[in-house]
Amino acid sequence: MSSTRPSPPVVRNVRLWSSSSSDAVDIAIASGVITEITPAAKRTEENDGRDAYDGRGLLALPGLVNAHAHVDKSWWGLPWQSYGGEGTTEGRIRHERARRDALGIPSVEITGAVLEQMVSHGTTAIRTHVDVDPGVGLRGIEAVREAIAAYDDTLAVQIVAFPQDGVLRRPGVLALLDRAAHDGVEHIGGLDPATIDRDPVGQIDALLALSADHGVGIDIHLHDPAELGAFQIELVLDGVERLGLHGRVNIAHGFAVAQLETGRRRDLLARMAGLGVTMTTVAPLRLPQLPLHELDEAGVAFGFGTDGIRDLWSPYGTGDLLGIAWQYARASSIVCDEDLHRVIEIATGGSAPFVGLPTNRLEVGDRADIVLVDAENTMDALVRTPRREAVIAHGGLLVG
Repeated sequence: MSSTRPSPPVVRNVRLWSSSSSDAVDIAIASGVITEITPAAKRTEENDGRDAYDGRGLLALPGLVNAHAHVDKSWWGLPWQSYGGEGTTEGRIRHERARRDALGIPSVEITGAVLEQMVSHGTTAIRTHVDVDPGVGLRGIEAVREAIAAYDDTLAVQIVAFPQDGVLRRPGVLALLDRAAHDGVEHIGGLDPATIDRDPVGQIDALLALSADHGVGIDIHLHDPAELGAFQIELVLDGVERLGLHGRVNIAHGFAVAQLETGRRRDLLARMAGLGVTMTTVAPLRLPQLPLHELDEAGVAFGFGTDGIRDLWSPYGTGDLLGIAWQYARASSIVCDEDLHRVIEIATGGSAPFVGLPTNRLEVGDRADIVLVDAENTMDALVRTPRREAVIAHGGLLVG
């Protein structure tokens, strides 16, 4: 597992991601926060003598924000596991339930291995779904919390208690979600209310009631397509409006949004924005991508996530959130500089609110989450996804 080392009080000789200038700057850090940014050319003799991390002229990005992860379930570090399940959501659920215990899922060790991969690729903040069901109870949440503790408060992590096997169809799951919310998870999850529980009104109303009772957020996986998916989003919006849960709900995946007719999508996005409902995507290659400009114009915040990596659903994934941003941009045919820059913004500090943090632009007063890459500019960093040369999280040096 990555160890945390105190970062020197100055990260010297780096180029800021948001600057059109190639001039290097020094970034001063205290108590995990950026306290000063000064041109390297104006470094005083007194400052020149301070202990510092030499950024060697590298490009400084805000830390990457993984807004949709599953750090509790992976076979990272274990021998290769051949996939043996069916190619459907239901088939993958059954396969995972049959095999996870034999692989020691969940565990502190597996979660630690996944976190290490994510950190090595520059992730400093994570919203992670953690399975909750009658078979595993809340053990996964306990394991994830223990693994996170090894990072000494450098990583920002929020947990979604996630009912991967359904909410209503498995007796006891609602009670587990209620207990998880009572015990301090930041969000509770849901999954395809129509096709998994076959009771969209029942599942959505139950989740919204827990949110209202405990003040937690809701992060619901919604894979159902087109009008079936849109119908369920509308049920969620009705409940948010009815119970006054503005700003508490995220729609994960939300494939339906990209499949609707333009006018229908515009109206749905406008309503989502008005109720503070956000979206997250893992940029699936086989499906249309969420439309960047339409979401931005409507005011619907969205973030990127790696989903599961090397798990019992799929052997793919490296934990590189910047790679997901690249995949989204490439699949969306994004080529203009301003759009490429916008994708980097979403992949980094622009999505910090998904983990309960203020937006991070690497300005004075921002959290010191800094990733250094050998890139000409932000656009180059996105299209080449270069190696992360250094990773600083809340002032702690994790890589470099």
